[in-house]
Amino acid sequence: MTLVRLLPVALATWLLGAHFYRGGSVVLAGCCVLAPVLLFVKRPWVARAAQALLALAALEWLRTMAFLMRERQRSGLPFMRLSLILGGVAALTAASALVFRGSALRRRYSLG
Repeated sequence: MTLVRLLPVALATWLLGAHFYRGGSVVLAGCCVLAPVLLFVKRPWVARAAQALLALAALEWLRTMAFLMRERQRSGLPFMRLSLILGGVAALTAASALVFRGSALRRRYSLG
């Protein structure tokens, strides 16, 4: 059951890894793909590090959204769908950090 609770965290980091891989940053992509392995370590710092990673990931999605919106506006192309999709990805990435607030994961990672 814990694995199901941690699935949003893993999916968010893997999606970020795909984003970095598409951008040509293979090292960052590899780090994102391997990051969920740390979730098997039952320490408080793991949960906090995952939350920090997810917060930074949400900011990266917002940065990417702003960049791509500017590019599309300059080209005279529509940008609303792009902004809705990337805004949703950023929101879901940030929301996935909230899984650690649940009592089962608080106990697993000894969060006070």
